[in-house]
Amino acid sequence: MYTISEVAQLLGVSTHTLRYYEKEKIILPDRNEHGDRIYSESHLQWLKFVLKLKETQMPITKIKEYAYLYTEGEHTAINRLKLLEDHKSSIENQLKTLEETNKMLEHKITSYKEMILKRDEGVTKA
Repeated sequence: MYTISEVAQLLGVSTHTLRYYEKEKIILPDRNEHGDRIYSESHLQWLKFVLKLKETQMPITKIKEYAYLYTEGEHTAINRLKLLEDHKSSIENQLKTLEETNKMLEHKITSYKEMILKRDEGVTKA
């Protein structure tokens, strides 16, 4: 079991972020007898998944929708699958764009290196 501070430190997020996720019903931590939030290992794994979705640009509204569907039970599996497939498609499009941009940058960098090398060779010959 983990406290909110421990989870924040383990995941590299703020306690404010964890409280926000709770407010938005993305995570529902347990409470101890004093009312303090208590996170289990399964909460931690869920939050790691949520953070990956966020890192890959899934809108918070979609993360909330997925979390809601998950809490509703197995009968929502088709809808959850569709959300994840759509997000995977979005990531694949992002990867394609990044690969294309990387190739363009490689070309530009090579061009600049060649230009600088030729310029420097001309200076040393003169």
